[in-house]
Amino acid sequence: MERRHFLRASVLGASTVAFSGSLWQAAAHAAPAQNATGPYGALLAPDANGIRLPAGFTSQVIARSGQAVAGTSYAWHSAPDGGACFADGSGWIYVSNSEINPGGGASAVRFDSGGVVTSAYRILSGTRTNCAGGKTPWDTWLSCEEVSRGFVYETYPFGGTAVQRPAMGRFKHEAAAADPVRRVVYLTEDETDGRFYRFIPTTWGDLSSGVLQVFIAGSATSGSFTWADVPDPDGSPTVTRSQVSGSKSFNGGEGCYYAGDTVWFTTKGDNRVWQVNLTSGTYELAYDDDLVSPGTPPLTGVDNVTGAASGDLYVAEDGGNMEICLITPDDKISPFLRIDGQSSSEITGPAFNPAGDRLYFSSQRGTSGSSSGGITYCVTGPFRT
Repeated sequence: MERRHFLRASVLGASTVAFSGSLWQAAAHAAPAQNATGPYGALLAPDANGIRLPAGFTSQVIARSGQAVAGTSYAWHSAPDGGACFADGSGWIYVSNSEINPGGGASAVRFDSGGVVTSAYRILSGTRTNCAGGKTPWDTWLSCEEVSRGFVYETYPFGGTAVQRPAMGRFKHEAAAADPVRRVVYLTEDETDGRFYRFIPTTWGDLSSGVLQVFIAGSATSGSFTWADVPDPDGSPTVTRSQVSGSKSFNGGEGCYYAGDTVWFTTKGDNRVWQVNLTSGTYELAYDDDLVSPGTPPLTGVDNVTGAASGDLYVAEDGGNMEICLITPDDKISPFLRIDGQSSSEITGPAFNPAGDRLYFSSQRGTSGSSSGGITYCVTGPFRT
């Protein structure tokens, strides 16, 4: 991405910055983050799908748990969670995890150039509580098990048998984000005292072997950091945390996103978004719902996160008031969409198609509040590029 990417929140007299790349220093003097009407305007009344959107945007249902995806015979999985899009010729593929146990796994939907479904199929089966994950530069999907001593599975949306990747560590995995510059994969851990990791493959593009490292920093919300090897990548999370002195704890690691020499990740336990500045070797508390002014912040229950080519960041809520919130490069925080009538659910899997004009996401438990009631949507409209 060429434009700056940021997350920053502040109160009067105390501010934090979180921009990436060469604009980081300039960002230190930017205005405090503010609640504001978004760049697309206010949300309108709910549409036929119960989604409140800005003017010019429309929604459609792509799939419902337990029902055949339209135009196919494939029954969509329960509890859809983390997702990503992959370019497929003039079309694309949307991949989605299933956060159930037992069962889990992941599925994919293939679209033509007009966004019409052409097929749907399973890419991972027989796993447990597949929550988030991450896309690799070589077009595979890393599906992460959110269970104690869980695995990362590398899956193949274009065809191929999924492979377990134990070298990436066994702990309560959440999300993954590949960094093609440093040739590492960042990993979050969904524990109240979870850690932030990176995996360094022996050979980039091959995740069968490598070194797992943990983030080393003090207890502050900003400062410098280093990395230290984890003694036993196959050990339990307790062994990982106790044997690496100085590793920093994070309260419930969730979504993770890399762009422009910066990696962001969310911690749901304290409603924070963190930014790691990879060129400067510093990290910042990039967003905290206690530090946003004026008024009540729209973003709570921070979870999955993705970005757009415009530099806008989209953060999905687990609970809250069922919104995907937008943070723009000029420090404005606002709801981009809200789902009405689904208060017992959470929003998961936000991902843009390659052209950036369609945003896919799911309501994990839909209107029923049950894992069998998940709904996967697409929003189309004039997204900023």
